[in-house]
Amino acid sequence: MLRVVENHSLPRTAAFFDLDKTVIAKSSTLTFSKSFYQGGLINRRAALRTAYAQFVFLVGGLDHDQMERMREYLSTLCRGWNVQHVKEIVAETLHELIDPIIYDEAASLIERHHTAGRDVVIVSTSGAEVVEPIGELLGADRVVATRMIVGDDGCFTGEVEYYAYGPTKAEAIKELAETEGYDLARCYAYSDSATDLPMLEAVGYPHAVNPDRTLRREALTRGWPILDFHRPVRLKKRLPTLSVPPRPTLVAAAAIGAAAATAGLVWYTSRRRGSAV
Repeated sequence: MLRVVENHSLPRTAAFFDLDKTVIAKSSTLTFSKSFYQGGLINRRAALRTAYAQFVFLVGGLDHDQMERMREYLSTLCRGWNVQHVKEIVAETLHELIDPIIYDEAASLIERHHTAGRDVVIVSTSGAEVVEPIGELLGADRVVATRMIVGDDGCFTGEVEYYAYGPTKAEAIKELAETEGYDLARCYAYSDSATDLPMLEAVGYPHAVNPDRTLRREALTRGWPILDFHRPVRLKKRLPTLSVPPRPTLVAAAAIGAAAATAGLVWYTSRRRGSAV
């Protein structure tokens, strides 16, 4: 008698990673400031001030209100910026700028999750002009990022269509779970910022990475693991297999002007300095 064996395979799983200060040691957008200046996207004064903006980001990050003010400003600032020009600048300098600042610990985690059969998804507030190439460099399977409307002329219209920040990150991974069949109760998430609490709460295995003060307090209260990433490493030396073109990245959400984000942070930090005088 033929015995029928049913397939009881487990649902798919994924690991969701914030990008800045979680996978890489700096702000993904601010890191390109010199390249944006050389490409004519920002002026010399803005390029010099970006160094201070990077310092502020690394020391304390930006809270919710500060991020909202930055978003409102950059949506107006980037109007008319040519999207292809931004992409070309990022492509030309990606390996030089990003390769040396990827955390060794994050690279190891990505490797382990892929070995375990999990998809790796980068979920970042930054724009796809920056996030998508970094995701490809890391071998990520999918990218979620902020999206801005691009006009028929190939330039940003100044209107934000989708902002990958706070609760919208959690909504995005829940939508991915439905379309890709992820069991979120068995998924992992990693972030450094309390603004990503909704994303961390959406999965069964949340982790705080280099957490800000608020996230550290929440992680301690909830018993979440706290990870310390502090060893930037060149990806080609650490994981040679990830330096070749990975599986095609399926983009769940895309595009805000990376240069506009940079200038927005510069604007915020200059205001902050002015108000402190």
